[in-house]
Amino acid sequence: MLDKNSGTMGDIRKVVLEENKLEKKLCRLVGQAIGDFGMIEDGDKVMVCVSGGKDSYAMLDILLKLRERAPINFEIVAVNLDQKQPDFPEDILPNYLTALGVPFHIENQDTYSIVKRVIPEGKTTCGLCSRLRRGILYRVADELGATKIALGHHRDDILETLMLNMFFAGKLKGMPPKLRSDDGKHIVIRPLAYVPEKLLERYSVDMSFPIIPCNLCGSQPNLQRGAMKDMLRDWEKKYPGRVENLFRSMHHIVPSHLMDGEAFDFKNLEISTELSGIAARSLGDKAIDEAEIDEIACGTIIQGSYNIAL
Repeated sequence: MLDKNSGTMGDIRKVVLEENKLEKKLCRLVGQAIGDFGMIEDGDKVMVCVSGGKDSYAMLDILLKLRERAPINFEIVAVNLDQKQPDFPEDILPNYLTALGVPFHIENQDTYSIVKRVIPEGKTTCGLCSRLRRGILYRVADELGATKIALGHHRDDILETLMLNMFFAGKLKGMPPKLRSDDGKHIVIRPLAYVPEKLLERYSVDMSFPIIPCNLCGSQPNLQRGAMKDMLRDWEKKYPGRVENLFRSMHHIVPSHLMDGEAFDFKNLEISTELSGIAARSLGDKAIDEAEIDEIACGTIIQGSYNIAL
């Protein structure tokens, strides 16, 4: 939080104004994602998964602020999974959540020992750890009567996943803002879907969240995901707007201009075929929308409902 004992009154007013602008921007982006994808409904009990990282802290904080002004009623319960990693500071989250006044539950499960026993030394443990964690959180959601499970993945996580799937799995597949779990029993939401990571980094500093390191398990980082993150940040520096347009493209899928026979019935396409939806609105002969590309390049048009600008 702001140290009001340092700096001139003018400096303090400027910093307060910037903090308020950032908070408003985050509230707008999260509220927009919730509305666009129907993430939260009247009467929901939202289980907010809090890891101790900047993203989940910000998600909880913004959801609490939005609940105060929302036209619907919904509950929030914060949940942390203590996986018994070495040197995990067990008191930080309970103290923080108690001071915040939000209902919370700490689930204690020693998945760390399981992962270390199963995964050979030197190999990345994140995959197995994630699957174990997911199963435990689904069970806890049932026990708490939660109707939605909120995870703290942000816009950059979604884009990195898209790139990973394209480059290494040969799929146009990202990370959905809202999904039904494989067992069909839970709805998982990602309220930060529209939020760039750089805004969360700034907000974390402004709010002085008590960050818990994410490398306590000693696992190697996901090297390929790190490479995707570096690539996107490099693009943003060299080609401003490219990452924004890449993200907008996920809102404008045109199956008739790709090659997935399950998404579009190419085999039975005839002159007499009546097209519907996006296929009917997309000109068949036109592969590149030159006019829109020119307008975007000149900064005169912003496509789609997603808009990060204030």
